[in-house]
Amino acid sequence: MSAALVALGDSFVEGRGDDAPGGGYRGWVPRLGGQLGLRPATVRNLGQHGATTGAVVEHQLPRAFAARAGLYGVVCGVNDLVSDFHPVRFERNLRTLFSTLRASGATVVTANYPDIPARLPVPPGMRTLLRERFAFANAVLGEVTGDTGALLLDLAGDPAWARPEMWTADGLHPAPLGHHTFAVAAAGAIADRTATTVAA
Repeated sequence: MSAALVALGDSFVEGRGDDAPGGGYRGWVPRLGGQLGLRPATVRNLGQHGATTGAVVEHQLPRAFAARAGLYGVVCGVNDLVSDFHPVRFERNLRTLFSTLRASGATVVTANYPDIPARLPVPPGMRTLLRERFAFANAVLGEVTGDTGALLLDLAGDPAWARPEMWTADGLHPAPLGHHTFAVAAAGAIADRTATTVAA
């Protein structure tokens, strides 16, 4: 069966922070599928804990592109920002991801980053450095999505994402409320894009 929705990325996509009753994770991907009325069998989640943008390009993008889905969700980059960060490589990988997926004619939805460094247990100097990296990443996401026509959810500008209940205790992964909120926002953005396309 062909895929209607394919999600690529790191543990945010994998669903960490939103435990499923039978084990594993639920997360925003199946929640988004439910919001859109998609059959579970047509929703594929390629997200993997610890994945960098490079890993997503190398290992997930070929599988996602081959699925020829009409909709892709992409969230990755935090692992680059908190560990092995190379600005040029980071931007190149994001451009590869979004330009490749958009070239198929699919709708692609992603998000920028809220103030994740604010919740991490790191020294003040490191928090300042991380905030600079996240600001750079948000600027890159704005440019790349603008160039490719991907949908960008503005988590950085949404005060809801500063609420503690949106996050797990580690400060890095969304709690169930965060995953639910993301899915609702993504469904709304997709509906708006669809309505605009039909009207045109």
